[in-house]
Amino acid sequence: MENISSSKLFTTRQGTILLGVIAAVIAAIALLVFLSQYRSGANSSVGVLVAKKTIPQGTSGDVLAKSTGFYTVAQIPKDNVLSGAITDSSTLSGKVALADINPNSQLTEAQFGAATGVVQKLRPNDRAVVVSLGSPQSVGGQIVAGSHVDFWVTTSGQGAGGVSRPIAKLLFQDMLVLGVSGGNVTMEASPRQAGQIIYAATNDQIWLALRNTVSRDLVRPPVIASVTGG
Repeated sequence: MENISSSKLFTTRQGTILLGVIAAVIAAIALLVFLSQYRSGANSSVGVLVAKKTIPQGTSGDVLAKSTGFYTVAQIPKDNVLSGAITDSSTLSGKVALADINPNSQLTEAQFGAATGVVQKLRPNDRAVVVSLGSPQSVGGQIVAGSHVDFWVTTSGQGAGGVSRPIAKLLFQDMLVLGVSGGNVTMEASPRQAGQIIYAATNDQIWLALRNTVSRDLVRPPVIASVTGG
């Protein structure tokens, strides 16, 4: 009788120990999984736009989005990512920098606001220049902001024997229209183009020809002149 009781007791103790070992193994596995997940979360990073150099106040977000000269995408640990940090450059579309942004700063949504006016649409080295045109010269009012146009001028040239004759000359191709107000058309131009446009507006007559965005530029722009008799 005593032997049977001892055997049962031994069996019970073995079962208890076995259950304890199993519980300890399960707890250890759970702890390892938790630590692995914690470390994975702590070490994970996010690709954030970071300024490479000073971004001046008023800089167009559209310009920034098209060029990586102002920013780089840096992997920042999650814990160090600022609230509202920008991870996609398309977020900048239609916005401008509200204040100067220092180099090595994370770009955040709070640093940018809605763009107003033409200047925010300009690329870094371009200018906005306005010409006043009549209806025929502006394609009957069909030119709008975003249109692409060829820039023609009618002026006078020297014909045979030094006789002055009228000519039409294609001065620029594929110019972007930034805005239209009444008969005033604002175009994006380089500094040199702006000067030539101002000269043409003062001395010649300007005509704009509407084009589509996939048209190819002419390799040899034409000069149209009147035919003189012999």
